[in-house]
Amino acid sequence: MATLNTSSSAPEQPPSTIQTSAPVRLPRVAIQFCTQCKWMLRAAYFAQELLSTFGPALGEVALQPATGGVFAVTIETADAASSTGTAAPRLLWDRKTEGGFPESKELKRRVRDVIEPGRDLGHVDRNYGKAATAPAAEAAPAPKAEATPTGVPPSVAGDAETKDNADAAPFCEDCQ
Repeated sequence: MATLNTSSSAPEQPPSTIQTSAPVRLPRVAIQFCTQCKWMLRAAYFAQELLSTFGPALGEVALQPATGGVFAVTIETADAASSTGTAAPRLLWDRKTEGGFPESKELKRRVRDVIEPGRDLGHVDRNYGKAATAPAAEAAPAPKAEATPTGVPPSVAGDAETKDNADAAPFCEDCQ
């Protein structure tokens, strides 16, 4: 029977600094999301969309839990790899600098532009040329009213959401 030696003389390292010998499959997309803001489902949705669209063209899609209101998408590619064999991540989306979350079609475009620039994304690319050349004022969507459940008065829907958030564990001030 094998025993586990827990009295190692080396101090235990946090998960972000542990070195592994497992090869990293490139291109690698990493989606870093705030767990306090409960953005894991959103991150998983984007990962699923990218895997469904690009399939084997993507080597790996990783979900990285974080805190502090972070929602960032980075990509590492083989051609961006340095002479040491490590790839420098390229930022595709940052919620704080972009002012919100990406639409899945915009994220797909940005990934495509890095890994397969000549690839046609079909309906995702329709009207893209017009939107890219339109002035910023015309391209910006009109502000949307907050949706409430059907048949529920707005005051009741807002109270329920506030109650759910009040019961949540630690509150993330960075996401407000």
